[in-house]
Amino acid sequence: MIREIVTDPILLSRPSREATMEDLTIAADLKDTLRAHADHCAGMTANMIGQSVRIIAVFVADQPLVLINPQIIKAEGRKYTAEEGCLSLPGMRRAQRFEKLQLRYQDEQGRIKQRTFSGFTAQVIQHELDHCEGILI
Repeated sequence: MIREIVTDPILLSRPSREATMEDLTIAADLKDTLRAHADHCAGMTANMIGQSVRIIAVFVADQPLVLINPQIIKAEGRKYTAEEGCLSLPGMRRAQRFEKLQLRYQDEQGRIKQRTFSGFTAQVIQHELDHCEGILI
């Protein structure tokens, strides 16, 4: 189901709790909402649709990938300053990002995965992980 985007900075500033497998309907709604905003959004966190749980969805090869309880194992490469926008907040902001991330997460079937992301996808994931921590750029 496509959900309304939360724009209240107070709500977005709350750190998210760990997700459980009972939160899979949130993951499905997050994917639907991301697809609905595909023309101007590369990633989304559950708190952006009003659910403070650690679930993010990002486009990888034009398909939404859901990451449940993602954790950075290793950040690598050059650290750089990115100019980022956010669907929940107006304007552009600067943020420090790493070129490459190694993540551990659960997929939608609850399986533990480990994967490396680089470039723009790694940048988007870092932005969404900030959202999970209640950090607004």
